[in-house]
Amino acid sequence: MTGAVRRVAGPLVELDGLPGAAMAELVLLGAAEIPGEVVSIRGGVLTVQAYEYTGGLAPGDPARSQGRPLSAALGPGLLGGVFDGLLRPLANTGIWLGAPAATPGPAAAERVWRFTPAAKPGDLVAPGHRLGSVAAARAVEHRILVPPGPDPGVTRRVDRIAPAGEYPADAVVAEVGGVPVAVTEHWPVRRPRPVARRVDANALLHTGQRALDLLFPIAKGGTAAVPGGFGTGKTVLLQQIAKWCDADVIVYVGCGERGNEMAEVVDELSRLEDPRTGGRLAERTVVIANTSNMPMMAREASVYTGVCVAEYFRDMGHDVVVIADSTSRWAEALREFASRSGALPAEEGFPANLASALAAFYERAGAVQTLGGERGSVTVIGAVSPPGGDLAEPVTVHTERVVRARWTLDRDLAYARHYPAVSWAESFSRDAAALAEDAAAPGGEDLSSLRNRLARILSRADRLVDLVDLVGIAALPPAERMDVLAGRLVREGVLQQSALSEADAHSPAAKTAALVEAVLDVIDACDRAAQTAGPAAVEGVDFGPLLRARDEAGPENLDAVFARRDRVLGALADLAGEAAR
Repeated sequence: MTGAVRRVAGPLVELDGLPGAAMAELVLLGAAEIPGEVVSIRGGVLTVQAYEYTGGLAPGDPARSQGRPLSAALGPGLLGGVFDGLLRPLANTGIWLGAPAATPGPAAAERVWRFTPAAKPGDLVAPGHRLGSVAAARAVEHRILVPPGPDPGVTRRVDRIAPAGEYPADAVVAEVGGVPVAVTEHWPVRRPRPVARRVDANALLHTGQRALDLLFPIAKGGTAAVPGGFGTGKTVLLQQIAKWCDADVIVYVGCGERGNEMAEVVDELSRLEDPRTGGRLAERTVVIANTSNMPMMAREASVYTGVCVAEYFRDMGHDVVVIADSTSRWAEALREFASRSGALPAEEGFPANLASALAAFYERAGAVQTLGGERGSVTVIGAVSPPGGDLAEPVTVHTERVVRARWTLDRDLAYARHYPAVSWAESFSRDAAALAEDAAAPGGEDLSSLRNRLARILSRADRLVDLVDLVGIAALPPAERMDVLAGRLVREGVLQQSALSEADAHSPAAKTAALVEAVLDVIDACDRAAQTAGPAAVEGVDFGPLLRARDEAGPENLDAVFARRDRVLGALADLAGEAAR
């Protein structure tokens, strides 16, 4: 069907003459075929949310309905690719991005994929069952599955399946119950893919960041928010998680962030070696770039596009992490369109449905049993960029209500060059107790008890900070002086971690456990030595070897950690011995 443009107001376009169009239907606007989505129908007038710059679009221009919702093309070409907010490849674009440059080029159409069948004609299969695989990446098995249907449990017969060979992305490689199955499928980005059932998210996602894995862990299938003001290190922390977490597939959504930051992500992923395969880490990463200089309303679609891609790989039985940087920029797109459509504004001008929109996005995370009987998960981690670092603003508040973990980045820690600047006082993890059994603890100690002990050390040290600034450390009683020293050793010896250090950018569970054991042993020795030699003498001991262990000991070199601990323990023992004599 073809209608006509009635009014244009930035990304808001009103149409006449499309009586059969439905909500969420894809519409192409004008001669440039600008993609848009129907968001309102009133009295025969359609309101469309345009996903490209509408300059030059005028009343009377044609508008063509596509008869389908906004969908993503899901296939083997995703891994290792860079796409815009509507999942259009950006590989062959020029320096200046435009709508025509964002469409797939001839190279994408000519690419072929090696298909290996896993079923044969006559087999009975149900939605989600494996028909074959495609050689798309060394690190991730890319499976061709029976597409979801209206009857998930109904089995159908395989009528035909293609022999092993190379096929283009749009080739039909099987036919099940009269329905063709192609290498690439299309799925509406706003519709969650069906699963057999949700299961308990009780497996720890190892991020490689000690402050997170130790104090505020997240489950595979969990959700986390990373709020923090400008300059606190949100992007660096998210990049570290993308590089080092133990998920099978990473979907990195740059939603309204700076173009240079996205370029840095793409460049580093293409150069980093994947520890699983020895190839490039980019080979199991999907980058969706919708930066601040790209169309604003495509930000709104980009987060749904990212989670749609994640669900596609989840259905193959993989663990997927979606990193959205940032949901604040996504919420700004919602506010922009709501203001143009005349919607009743809520707090700070955001639409009244902001809380439900955030909840619907994070709700698509979870650990599931797929239709094919596999276990997979989607973990969603979203950055929040509150203006002025105000954590009481609506996006931060509503996000905190729905996520399972919050990793708050503290401005004072960042300005003190403590990275990652995760605040141990303002962060939380609702799954910490449930995940204790799946994490390593030094010496067989219960991880919950260990976490509580570290929290008490940090809390006591924080309580004394202002008092030390006021009266000086020498005015405190000996026990409290040791509390201040213990807090320093935990902060600098365990929680600090440099993203630029080859030895410490990633901390496996064994190294984290070794560092914690070493620091706690030294803290106990300090308490004993202070009873005989006094706090001033203990504070004068050189703790440098212990504090440098995280940077100087490699990820697998635990002996180096304990050797440095023993040097400090020896110095404390000598100090206590001299005082006793």
